[in-house]
Amino acid sequence: MKLQLWRNATLLLNIEGTTILVDPMLGEKGSLGKFPMTGNELLNPLVDLPFSREQLIEKLQTIDAVAVTHLHPDHWDEEAIKLLNKNTPILCPEIIADQIAEYGFKNIISINEHIRWKDIDISLTKGQHGTGEIGEKMGVVNGFVFKTADQSVYIVGDSIWYNDIAEEIDKHQPQHIIVAGGAATFLVGDPIIMTSEDIVKVCRQAPEALVWITHLEAVSHCKEDRNFIREKIAKEELGGQCFILKDGEEVSLSISLQ
Repeated sequence: MKLQLWRNATLLLNIEGTTILVDPMLGEKGSLGKFPMTGNELLNPLVDLPFSREQLIEKLQTIDAVAVTHLHPDHWDEEAIKLLNKNTPILCPEIIADQIAEYGFKNIISINEHIRWKDIDISLTKGQHGTGEIGEKMGVVNGFVFKTADQSVYIVGDSIWYNDIAEEIDKHQPQHIIVAGGAATFLVGDPIIMTSEDIVKVCRQAPEALVWITHLEAVSHCKEDRNFIREKIAKEELGGQCFILKDGEEVSLSISLQ
């Protein structure tokens, strides 16, 4: 099992020869424009993909499926809709399947709780994209657990730490957990994805799993950068368990603490 971070939440996951692109945001730097209620004028995404457009097109021709956790534009943008082959299998929560179909995709595999696809067990997991009124406005979000006979990875998606995340970890016992860090926050309300404190709680809840951090330095409402989180990991003595991915970095997920 291999994982490559492209940018933000966009990941390429290879599971025993099957390649799944997760939460594709494929537009150029600045293509999403300003995000509301951020208190800044920065254009999103803040960085380009870590390879050329020609390389992107080549990579898209090798994927076997796309997995979408939710439809916020930093996870599913217009360029993804334009570039992805409309016959590509789209793995997604049942709640967003009809909307994806409206974009012309013809092979949608909607998930309510669990499916088995290409010898991979795929479970839909819960998430909470913030608290209070902001959390309600952010809507329903989900994550996925991908599991084979030997390996498992839990992609939490855009969620803060709360009781259901602990329950998902206890239920699925993943070897690897991928979290959205950065403490993205609007001008009002609490963070809508994990803070460094939340990430520490994930590590404590799953002491035998490796934790991989994404969603950093790519969108304008994130408050914690890689250096900030790296210092927190070091302070908590979690450097052997918790890792910050660079854009473009590819890692093997065959390693575990067990």
